[in-house]
This record gives sequence, structure tokens and C-alpha cells, in this order.
Amino acid sequence: MSETFMQMALAEARAAAERGEVPVGAVLVRGSDLIARDGNRTRERRDPTAHAEMLVIQAGTARLKSERLIGCDLYVTLEPCAMCAAALSFARIRRLYFGAPDPKGGAVDNGPRFYSQPTCHHIPEVYGGIAERQAADILRLFFQSRR
Repeated sequence: MSETFMQMALAEARAAAERGEVPVGAVLVRGSDLIARDGNRTRERRDPTAHAEMLVIQAGTARLKSERLIGCDLYVTLEPCAMCAAALSFARIRRLYFGAPDPKGGAVDNGPRFYSQPTCHHIPEVYGGIAERQAADILRLFFQSRR
């Protein structure tokens, strides 16, 4: 099932690229139920917080009528940044599955390693490298086309 959800996230990343957004997609699930899916929309919304992860968290909290997404898992094509890693913690996401690592902007396995900080109150289970090559290829092709 996790491959199916990551494939959905990859489809959201491709759709984001078609909109001219940095191609990152995310999918929020609880068990086998799809709760929300989206891709980056920072340019479209002129909002620096409109990352794919933030959008599915917002949609998920609205749908489930709770600020806590207990029992929910998030699939995202790129390692979350510090803002998104913190939001995942505050939302009490159970598991985080991500595709490509982000040495420049990531905050889970790279950079500040948010979940390793003593001030982090909730740490999701983290699984990196899911469909890593596909996720990295989408990003690489997107940025190559812009150079």
C-alpha cells in the first residue's frame, strides 16, 4: 500500500511541476483511507507556507475536525523542511515516508534534524528513500528545464 500512496504523491509532484511549482507532492492517509493529497502551491497562492505537506495537514485537520492527526501517515516526495517537519510534529503525524533527501533545505535527516532536538515533543516514525530515484528525477528534470 505504501508504494501506491507514494505513487499518488509523485503524481501530485508532477502536477505541481506542470503548474510551475517546485515539484513536491504529499499524501495524507489514515490506515488505507486517503485523507488528503496536494502539491506545492507557493507561487499560485503567493504564500511561502503553501508547501505540499502544509496543505495536506490543513485539509486533513479540516476533514477530521481535529488539530491532531492521530494515526495518520504522510507520504511526501522530498524530505520536509524545518517548517513542515515542525508542523508534522505538532499535528502528531504517526509516520513520515519521504522520497528524496534534501541536503540544502531538509530538516529531518539533513540540516537541523528537527526530530533530534530536545525541544521536539512528538517524533513520527521516519522512513526515507521511498521511491527516491523517481522523486529525485522529477526535481532534477524540473530544475534542468529552468536553466
